[in-house]
Amino acid sequence: MIVTGAAGQSLHLTYCTNIHAGEMWDDVRAVVATHVRAVKARVCPDRPFGVGLRLSAAAAQRLAEPSVLAAFRDELRAAGLYVFTINGFPYGAFSGTRVKERVYRPDWLEDERLDYSNTLAGLLAALLPEGVEGSVSTVPGCFEERGTSGKAGARVAERLRAHAAFLLRLRARTGRVVTLALEPEPHCLLETSADAVAFFKEHVFSADSILDFALTTGLDPATAEAALRRHLGVCLDACHAAVEFETPDEALDRFAAAGVRVLKVQVSAGLRVAPPNAAARAALAPFAEGVYLHQVVARHGQHLRRTLDLPEALAEATRAAAPEASDAEWRVHFHVPLFLERLGPFENTQAFLRPLLARLFRENICQHLEVETYTWDVLPEEFRGEPVDEAIARELAWTLEALRGA
Repeated sequence: MIVTGAAGQSLHLTYCTNIHAGEMWDDVRAVVATHVRAVKARVCPDRPFGVGLRLSAAAAQRLAEPSVLAAFRDELRAAGLYVFTINGFPYGAFSGTRVKERVYRPDWLEDERLDYSNTLAGLLAALLPEGVEGSVSTVPGCFEERGTSGKAGARVAERLRAHAAFLLRLRARTGRVVTLALEPEPHCLLETSADAVAFFKEHVFSADSILDFALTTGLDPATAEAALRRHLGVCLDACHAAVEFETPDEALDRFAAAGVRVLKVQVSAGLRVAPPNAAARAALAPFAEGVYLHQVVARHGQHLRRTLDLPEALAEATRAAAPEASDAEWRVHFHVPLFLERLGPFENTQAFLRPLLARLFRENICQHLEVETYTWDVLPEEFRGEPVDEAIARELAWTLEALRGA
């Protein structure tokens, strides 16, 4: 749906269809025809509703067939739907099987990621309404262990430039602007807003990178830099940033100062555990499920300690001599419903999300907002007692209220 911000900007608000299982195109098509239409009927029955499409590589290849794409465009138009953003983070299976660290592969060190992203961009250009810019969110370079080489950043940037050149040609051919948004996440090459800014400065917007892009595209250096800055930026996932103990102003101001565009915001909330004593850790155990990674960042004074996954953090705390005294707070990367400020003894990270949304409403910073609570099926059962379509509608309603400062 389109929300008009205080600065007169159009905010496109939707939810990501990765909350629904479906890896093949027929599954995705069925999700749009059922769940997305049901959510639209609840939140904006009489106005166009944007779709946050999640496509696996297999689904994208099928949708790229001209007859399939034409039929989908007709179905969207008939239902009052439009696509403005694609979640291009998970390449393969994302539901019902162990995902964990496999979600990042192939990454931006591999050509398969470039090919997949090019396909998604082409599809989005074909689906975008006239005058609407499109965004594709993607992995933050690579998983941390694959980024330890000093050359990883340069290798990632090389493929990003190749993708930017594709986006430039796509714009010339179709008149549509499609952008790529790298999504910082704990335990990745780009973990925080500071990491993202450093990466863009050193590897994407550096003089050598701009010269390389200018030579590749035939543009003069100034135009080449402008094209890189227009087509490449970040997706700010609110859960990820909150888990890293960032503040909204800190992250947004850092991106603005570096000239890195915030192309998409994923409206999401994580878990706040304070203090992580024995009782709290016992209550956390049901969240330590086996499908997704749930990175943990612990704060003790000014020091942050990062653990790859929640089961590992719980085991380490159990082995510690005096765990109750060691950490003041844990933040857990587990996307929980936005409207559940409390989940048993825990809080969600609304304290990060509310000021972020209020600022996005006040200022023309980012036009693409996507609710992303993909963990519905693995939440402890006491926190998912309503049909998923109703829960999504509640999250969108909560987001609208928070945008307007209610």
